[in-house]
Amino acid sequence: MSTIQIDRLLDTVVKLGASDMHLTVGRPPTLRLHGHLRNLQTKVLDSDDMVSLMKAITPERAQQELQEEGGCDFGFAYGDQARFRVSIFKQRGDIAIVCRQIPNRLLTFEQIGLPEMCKELIRRPRGLFLVTGPTGSGKTTSLATMLDYINQTMDRHIVTMEDPIEYYHYHKKSIVNQREIGTDCPSFAEALRRVLRSDPDVILVGEMRDLETIEAAIRAAETGHLVFGTLHTTGAAKTIDRVVDAFPVTQQNQIRVQLSTSLICVLSQVLLGRIDTQGVVAAYEFLVVTPAIANLIRDNKTFRIDSSIQTGRKFGMQLLDDHLWSLYMRGMISAEEMIDKSKNPGELTDKVHKLGRTVGRVELDEADDEGAGSGGAGGAKAKS
Repeated sequence: MSTIQIDRLLDTVVKLGASDMHLTVGRPPTLRLHGHLRNLQTKVLDSDDMVSLMKAITPERAQQELQEEGGCDFGFAYGDQARFRVSIFKQRGDIAIVCRQIPNRLLTFEQIGLPEMCKELIRRPRGLFLVTGPTGSGKTTSLATMLDYINQTMDRHIVTMEDPIEYYHYHKKSIVNQREIGTDCPSFAEALRRVLRSDPDVILVGEMRDLETIEAAIRAAETGHLVFGTLHTTGAAKTIDRVVDAFPVTQQNQIRVQLSTSLICVLSQVLLGRIDTQGVVAAYEFLVVTPAIANLIRDNKTFRIDSSIQTGRKFGMQLLDDHLWSLYMRGMISAEEMIDKSKNPGELTDKVHKLGRTVGRVELDEADDEGAGSGGAGGAKAKS
């Protein structure tokens, strides 16, 4: 299989607007389109195909890493049509490739439905702004939108640390310097250590993976910088617990105090397939740290945060399940999709039943719950 063919495959991805392309031995090239996998009508790939496809797109450095470590990640631009983030790894002695399409076009707040309050919060000169959610939930796109808004409307020095760089930002009203982990610097922690000497106003930490990175991000937020960070958690309260739990027990109280003063907000999101049109829609949980919520964080009462979000609507706050419910009531998503992505599936299932509607698979779920002896909602929760 020659490079012509990888080009043809990438053309198809761009033309159909697929989010990912999966290439693996024993299956034809497969696209993820609107959340579902679809095989392309071409030949089933074999080992030789995979090697030549890999060589067609993989830089030397990454090929070496694949040999030594069994996997590599990198990004590349496909003409001016799109960028791709590529993950290549070995499986059963063969090579597998996943290419994720990163649109070239930066979207606006309105297009992706980000809470309006975000515009006000990102004008702040300092603090930590966390964007969280499972893999593939659109965190990168939300962050790119917010950075682009700052870039267009404010004069700031923005430094990003990404692995790999996904959206390219060009200098507008701000200066944007983008550092790629592995190419421009060895690690997030090292990049963060150095960034404070470069007079930054806004710092983006692509992933807060380890204790050292989390610690450095909090320190940067405290010393007068606006820091954006991402975590793979669902829900605002869980995100705070996850940050605190990354630290040794002896430091946790101190970290709670630091978070209560430096955290601005947590935007937690999931992506859902739409049923009213083609495409996807994001649902958000949004926590804005008010003095009352700062107290809950400091006093280790994160279990009370959800009820504070409910009463904090005037600050633009919302719970994930409330947003999911409103998308469902507007006919944008299916009941099954809403319940799959929710935090309290039992409660939402009850609400659907009260409308006199049914949820597919619910009979099965209830049978599972009884088997698990967990009394309804808890059993459903375990699966979500």
